[in-house]
Amino acid sequence: MPTLTSEQCRSRFAGSPVARLATVSGGGQPHLVPFTFAVLGYDPDVFVTAVDRKPKSGRRLRRLDNIRDNARISALVDSYDPDWSTLWWVRADGVAEIREQPDEEAVEALRAKYPQYRDADPFGTLIVLRIRRWSGWTAA
Repeated sequence: MPTLTSEQCRSRFAGSPVARLATVSGGGQPHLVPFTFAVLGYDPDVFVTAVDRKPKSGRRLRRLDNIRDNARISALVDSYDPDWSTLWWVRADGVAEIREQPDEEAVEALRAKYPQYRDADPFGTLIVLRIRRWSGWTAA
């Protein structure tokens, strides 16, 4: 089973349109949500995601509460295909930082990747993910 290098992991992760973010509450309860993200230009190990203004289940988001309690995160991207010889996944482990006010670099990175963000101001709280460990696997 071939593993991916850190560079291969970074590239596949950055090129994916969506990932899954895993956080853990202060009491140890795991929580997993899909999220959109972009690489911040200055560091290939730093990503940003926005808590945008799409409808949410409530005003307090569990992922934000969890990050406030425990900044450690994992994020996963993968590629599934009925042809199992093309399967791969990448996991990014690191820490998260909550920014209540968007900064222009983060907003521009998200707008460059997602056309949905270009015509509106959908940004609220930002989450900056600093990746400390990459791991990945590919069937090929």
